[in-house]
Amino acid sequence: MRILVVSDIHGNWPALEAVAAVPHDAVVCLGDIVGYGPQPAACLRWLRDNGAHIVQGNHDRALADDVAPRCRPDFEWLAAATAGIARSQLGEEELAFLRALPQKRDLVLVKQRILMLHATPADPLYSYLGPDPYRWRSAVAAVDADLLLVGHTHLPFHFRYDGLQVANPGSLGQPKDGDPRAAFALIEDGVLRLERATYPIEDTVRALQGSGLSTPAFEALASLLRTGAPQRPPAARPPEGARPARIDTG
Repeated sequence: MRILVVSDIHGNWPALEAVAAVPHDAVVCLGDIVGYGPQPAACLRWLRDNGAHIVQGNHDRALADDVAPRCRPDFEWLAAATAGIARSQLGEEELAFLRALPQKRDLVLVKQRILMLHATPADPLYSYLGPDPYRWRSAVAAVDADLLLVGHTHLPFHFRYDGLQVANPGSLGQPKDGDPRAAFALIEDGVLRLERATYPIEDTVRALQGSGLSTPAFEALASLLRTGAPQRPPAARPPEGARPARIDTG
């Protein structure tokens, strides 16, 4: 059995379409179907049509319940600038579906006990914990599973602690690790592999361009899609010639 693991799709249909072409028997989605990207309705429709096992992400909850996504400060302005895209595409039934998604989900697939969530066991929606094996060791102390699957940071990693594996497939629709290819994972015969797939990035950029975004928001998202590297929001960009500060992802 081949399990396709995706997370942080963020309305990027060309990326999802490319990854969906990878042969698989089941789909696991770790949240954030919506937010930022231009085609959230198509992404949600594909997941539902293919019987994906899904947990709620912070952007899914924000849209469904009309609350702030509580993302990193560098991305708050982009989340606000793009919120109208999903509101214009998703109807009440689809919002109810997102609202009803669980924040944690236990699965048994191919005799492997899997715990799915978006962020961390202590805070399934919001806390950021990147590829730090030492901090993850303490974060998973109470987890009773063979495999913990998480998303949220858009940074792929795979750690092993005795009988527990912890993996983040990275972001399918908005990578932030310097590699713009769509990130995902495959589990085959119990073995997890982190994977990347090329996709037509300019198709997503063109769809964003036609979504009515402001020029700063469009330019920031287009750059992120093309490079896999975040930029500062317009108000916080340093003066010309200044050395840029390190930017946290989120």
